Amino acid sequence: MIIEVAYALAEKQTLLSLEVKEGITLKEAIEVSGILVSYPQIDLSKDKVGVFGKLAKLDTVLREKDRVEIYRPLIADPKQVRKERAAAGKVMRGGKKG
Repeated sequence: MIIEVAYALAEKQTLLSLEVKEGITLKEAIEVSGILVSYPQIDLSKDKVGVFGKLAKLDTVLREKDRVEIYRPLIADPKQVRKERAAAGKVMRGGKKG
C-alpha cells in the first residue's frame, strides 16, 4: 500500500511517498521512511505524531493513502500571539481616534 510521511521545519518541508506492507504501524512507517536519519532532532518519545492532522499513537495501524505527520514543538504559543496582536490592534485603533 502507498502512504506518505511528512515533516516540516520553518525553512524546509519533506514529504516522502512509500510503498509499505499492510498492517504497518505509524512508528514502523516513520522508521522505514528514513526521515529519522535526515532529521536527527526528531524524538518519537517526545514529538507528537498524527495522521492527516489528527493526533495518533505510534502503534496506530495505517491504511492505504494515509499521511503520517510528525509535529515539531511550537516556538510560540498561538493563543498568546493572537492576544498580543489583538491588544496591539486596539492600541492602534484607539490612537487614531482623536
